Amino acid sequence: MAEPHRNDDDLITELVKDHREVEELFAAYDTSSSPDKKGDVAREIITELVRHSVAEEMWLYPVAKRALPDGEQITEHEIAEHAEVERLLKEVERLDPAEDAAFEDNMQIVMRDIRHHVEDEERDLFPRLREALDAEELASLGEKARLAKRTAPTHPHPSAPDHPPANLVLGPLTGIVDRARDRFSRARS
Repeated sequence: MAEPHRNDDDLITELVKDHREVEELFAAYDTSSSPDKKGDVAREIITELVRHSVAEEMWLYPVAKRALPDGEQITEHEIAEHAEVERLLKEVERLDPAEDAAFEDNMQIVMRDIRHHVEDEERDLFPRLREALDAEELASLGEKARLAKRTAPTHPHPSAPDHPPANLVLGPLTGIVDRARDRFSRARS
């Protein structure tokens, strides 16, 4: 079981814990035996990946862009990877796991791409940021990332802005709409 999040986790610790939680969801997806269960776990994966991506796009990538000599290049690469996964997640949301073979195909692509993305961040980006930033800034960014995840959208929005300042304004507003939609959907079930 993934280590629980703490209110004093710095940015990198917060994001690594997210990675472990998503990997656990991937394992739950892989061991699910029914299409309904796969669909339920896929919805959890989508929500967690969207929330995580929003936090990275709001706080991780801007600081990487500023703090690292090749930060602009790294940031644009990571955001492009997010955009592709978000497009796939939007497609997964539209598909019926019991009737559409593309559902499983897309989920396998998402899991492969996310695992690659996580490996790149944890092997390269995170250690470099630990060296470039002081503990106080990383702690402050961890707090901001937790807040971003609480207000983030819960569904993929591939056409939404993924760079500041537009994502800082529109992300929380979209999150409000998504959470209202989620409550309405649950009430109808």
